[in-house]
Amino acid sequence: MKSIYLVIVLLLLSTLSSLACAQQKRIRMATTTSTDNTGLLKAILPIFEEKTGYAVQVIAVGTGKALKMGREGDVDVVLVHARTAEEEFVSEGFGTDRHDVMYNEFVLIGPDSDPAGIRKAQSAIEALSQIADKKANFVSRGDDSGTHKKEQELWGSAELIPQGKWYMEAGQGMGKIIQIATELDAYTVTDSGTWLTFKEKSSLKQLYSGDKILFNPYGMIAVNPKLHADANHTGASALIKWITSEDGQTLIGDFRFHGEQLFAPNAGNLITQLTINGKTPQSKK
Repeated sequence: MKSIYLVIVLLLLSTLSSLACAQQKRIRMATTTSTDNTGLLKAILPIFEEKTGYAVQVIAVGTGKALKMGREGDVDVVLVHARTAEEEFVSEGFGTDRHDVMYNEFVLIGPDSDPAGIRKAQSAIEALSQIADKKANFVSRGDDSGTHKKEQELWGSAELIPQGKWYMEAGQGMGKIIQIATELDAYTVTDSGTWLTFKEKSSLKQLYSGDKILFNPYGMIAVNPKLHADANHTGASALIKWITSEDGQTLIGDFRFHGEQLFAPNAGNLITQLTINGKTPQSKK
């Protein structure tokens, strides 16, 4: 009988050890929907996993929710695009260090008829002001995502509070917002990467881009293990080190959709120019 108990105990210990080992090799990453919708992570993460033995669990949500998951210790690392919110996350002690990873730009899309005339706008602020002045249909993410935060920043810079039947907050991811805006013949703000992967499914057109205020940097932050002891800081650090290395940055820069570059790497000194539709956005680090 004692031998049976001993076997059971050994089996339990072996199972617990295997589970612990599996958890050590799992990296939970919360990220914005744009990195998922574009297919970037599906293209590059398997290479990291094969090289290191780690398994990356990707949770694609808006930036606001991703940072909240980091604050609550539900993930090990975040890859997001709202610089001010990222810096607050670190300064408040929830993350260790922020690392530049890549960038693209935000663009304004809308119906080809362009009822607000934003094609001729001299700035992104002027474009939004014209949309508000004409009360042209506009669909907002309304979900505290990085794109929503940028949109709110733009309205604030225009000294406008969008409201009324023309302004709709959908609380959806970027792909769904483009679909809704298409159905309503409305304007919206999107990151250029997601737009490039969805534009063939939409009747909308890219109407305004190129303003420096539309620069869209992505940063990566490991969750602070001093606040969350169960955070896989070793795995998170390994992922950050790889994605900001020459190998990871090259993969990001080489990633294309129908020949179009979606993101430009900008970790450390490995900064490259982003070319979209044959043009280089007016970006800054």
